[in-house]
Amino acid sequence: MLKGRYLGWTIDFTSPKGEMSLQHPSSLQWRVFKNPIALGVGGIAAVLMEFADARIRSGVWDHSTYKIDPIGRSKRTGIAAMVGVYGPESAARRVIAGVTNMHAKVQGQTPKGEHYRALDTELLDWVAATASYGFLNAYDRFVRPLSATEQTRFYSESWTVTQLYGVKTSPSSPAAFEAMMMALADRFEPHPIVMEFLDIIQSGKAAPFVPKFLHRAVARASVSILPPLIRERLQLGKAFDLTRTDRIALKAAAGLAERLPLAGTPASQASVRLGLPWNYPYMGEAARLRALEKAGLTRPTPMLAAAAE
Repeated sequence: MLKGRYLGWTIDFTSPKGEMSLQHPSSLQWRVFKNPIALGVGGIAAVLMEFADARIRSGVWDHSTYKIDPIGRSKRTGIAAMVGVYGPESAARRVIAGVTNMHAKVQGQTPKGEHYRALDTELLDWVAATASYGFLNAYDRFVRPLSATEQTRFYSESWTVTQLYGVKTSPSSPAAFEAMMMALADRFEPHPIVMEFLDIIQSGKAAPFVPKFLHRAVARASVSILPPLIRERLQLGKAFDLTRTDRIALKAAAGLAERLPLAGTPASQASVRLGLPWNYPYMGEAARLRALEKAGLTRPTPMLAAAAE
């Protein structure tokens, strides 16, 4: 049985029996979030895109424990992401409320004197958008290519969770993400903190049991999926180019994770909670549909995200 702790609460993905998660098991989110390579690569890419904006960079670096406790900070972030997709809805809402309460205390000034608040709508919208972009593109690049329709669906599904964090505008497609990025483009800039963050990732401190060469590959892979504009503004040059060996290793690891069912994961435990086979997330599409029908879990009508201007 997999349990995690967040803000003092125990998160149990196996109970209460039958309680639905915020994301329906038929969602693309359920398929993407089960893959640790997609999560690792996508999560780092999201942070890099956030750090391109001085307000978010200062907020994270000055008000979080990442630079002194990368392992603990990474675990807490991972639990919060997983509970939003796989956890029982009551637990997910409790965690999201806790995160929002913490963010309400985060405010300050950038080195250039610009005031920021973590709950500023523009910052919340961009953080949520970068997470969707990162996870989606990491899965598409290293696990399985996603069609244009699937990519739009993934963005739209994100709204179910992001609106609870206070997000007001969530990109509903790759084009909408591009529009949001371009609206913020003048703010993007390089900073030594970006390199310090990447040094932490490459050192393996955030996941010490993973081989160090894979940490370096994950860091380069994260840079490789950045929008070219942001990579250029962050001045992440050829030193972070993905090598052929990196690509082979990451695709092999991601492919294995996609095919190898593990009973102790949030995805598997959530499946059992909902009356589905424990290996439901790893089944083929036809088998998943049969399992959903047998469990009485019909597909919901997709909720569309607020369109990004």
